[in-house]
Amino acid sequence: MRSDHPTKARLSPQEALIYAMVTVAAADRLISQNELARINSMVRELPALRGIDDAWLSREAQECGKILAKPDGVNKVVRLIVEALPRELRETAYALAAEVAASDLVFKADERAFLALLADGLQLDDLVRTALERSAHARHKQI
Repeated sequence: MRSDHPTKARLSPQEALIYAMVTVAAADRLISQNELARINSMVRELPALRGIDDAWLSREAQECGKILAKPDGVNKVVRLIVEALPRELRETAYALAAEVAASDLVFKADERAFLALLADGLQLDDLVRTALERSAHARHKQI
């Protein structure tokens, strides 16, 4: 895992997964406590993110934020994510982003727009995309 890269030329697969989660959380310009908590729990739990510590996660989130703040930042982040991910992790990236979006119990318009852009970049089938979103939403339902 790299940690000192002022401008990213290429992401590792783990970095790409983190960028997908951070970008959807930041889509509405405000990362909620629920979104932050969900990102942290997935980083601790998921095999694809094994070995990430809090300091590294924080640095990567900040790096992602720097790119997002630039003109065309969202599109650049999507390109970086797509370039970094092998085919077998593309659905994983989308599923993680959908999880973060669903953690606030509703997909906001800006989150939906990012998810659509991400799905397009990842070349995900519409049925797969819908299934991933619905399963994420179902996991966050409250009684």
